[in-house]
Amino acid sequence: MMVYNTLTRRSEEFKPAHGKKVSMFVCGSTVYDDAHLGHAKTFINFDVIVRWLRHAGYQVRYIQNITDIDDKIIKRANERKEDPIELARKYEARVLEDLDRLGVRKNVDEFPRSHDYIDAIAEQIQLLLDKGYAYLLDGDVYYDVSKFADYTRLSGMKLDELEKHRMEPKEGKVQQYDFALWKAAKEGEPRWEIKVKQKGKAMVLAGRPGWHIEDTAITYKMFGPQYDLHGGANELIFPHHTNEIAQAEAAFGMKPFVRYWLHSGVFNVKGQKMSKSLKNFITIREALEKHDAESVRMMFCSTHYRKEVDYSEETIAEAEKRLGYLYGALGVFYSMKSLPKGANDQEMGGIIAALEKSFTEAMDDDFNTPLALTNLAIALNKLRAFASANESVGEAAKKKAVDKVIELSGVFGVLEKDTYKEPVSKDVIRLIDQREALRKQKKFKEADVIRDELKAKGVVLEDTKYGVSWHRE
Repeated sequence: MMVYNTLTRRSEEFKPAHGKKVSMFVCGSTVYDDAHLGHAKTFINFDVIVRWLRHAGYQVRYIQNITDIDDKIIKRANERKEDPIELARKYEARVLEDLDRLGVRKNVDEFPRSHDYIDAIAEQIQLLLDKGYAYLLDGDVYYDVSKFADYTRLSGMKLDELEKHRMEPKEGKVQQYDFALWKAAKEGEPRWEIKVKQKGKAMVLAGRPGWHIEDTAITYKMFGPQYDLHGGANELIFPHHTNEIAQAEAAFGMKPFVRYWLHSGVFNVKGQKMSKSLKNFITIREALEKHDAESVRMMFCSTHYRKEVDYSEETIAEAEKRLGYLYGALGVFYSMKSLPKGANDQEMGGIIAALEKSFTEAMDDDFNTPLALTNLAIALNKLRAFASANESVGEAAKKKAVDKVIELSGVFGVLEKDTYKEPVSKDVIRLIDQREALRKQKKFKEADVIRDELKAKGVVLEDTKYGVSWHRE
């Protein structure tokens, strides 16, 4: 299995540190508002990755954190005159509901909250102070970026470029791009007290952690100083993931802190990144009011996880059509008459063997979901054609074929409903095939007559670039 490692900028063979046991962490939600489709892309992308790893025989411990201490949470709580922790709990519950509906939550082993790791954060801050990587400033603790030689390795940026990006301005910092490990308490903000020593002098700091150290404290407690796979959206490469590396490698001394860094492409609306700050976002809840969760998953799986997706109603409509085709083709094959043994079972077995081989090759090549989906569609098209050309199929061969299709489509989280089991009559199949033949001959008026006849029978056809799909009214 090959994966693209952002840290080395090349595709590498996936070799976890402990054989088939994989430790995997993905940056989760900052719970101050409802999650949007940009978040859904990241969560679905990595849900597919963990599904495939488990399918391939890996024992994955998958952690996705909940950031419940953050400037955005405090700002929103102050605007609404609410308690920040109560606000965070409310939106945490809503985000987890969204992940449930998307089919993501069930595959995450734990959702640790930042505020439960204050002691671990204090321990890491003390290590960084002891090793000279951190300094105190008016009750804050900052990381001295100049002390860490590999600071820009993940981002590939030059130090003089850093000031063009998200900084935390404060007079007295050694460099303006030094980042906060601990922020002194301010009026009206949640606060904790930690004990630290600086040059042998003990002191108590009242305040809250910086964003970046929350994640490294969690992963150190759960995985130790090094783990296998860290995922997140590519907008987190700098500064968040860059700062995670600087903190963890300086504190714990293990390099690389993460063996494989995987980053998903952003989700755009009309060429602009979907974000709450730009007010161009569609929440997951809004999307699921209009579209089925499997269609949303299909939309994201139709593009490689590292690529951007540009959203429009046409984009998701195309995904719905593709999904409908897969269900329809599987339904036709499933409706075939079964006998103890079929005359052409070997031919059908070859279709399934070719599917398993091509699907595995695609997914083992940096989780190439669009190619794997295409291979699945090709196989289902062949099974549909097999059903049209044969009166019956062997029971065991049919079950093996259906089970393999469901198993592989389950990697994407689609074809998980039983609608394909609804009987499709031979008359309906015959009319659909007849209409397809007329369309190929450009006899569109005659084809439309059949479309109308099928509609009268309660069967609605939709023409897609993959083939014809249908559903019952």
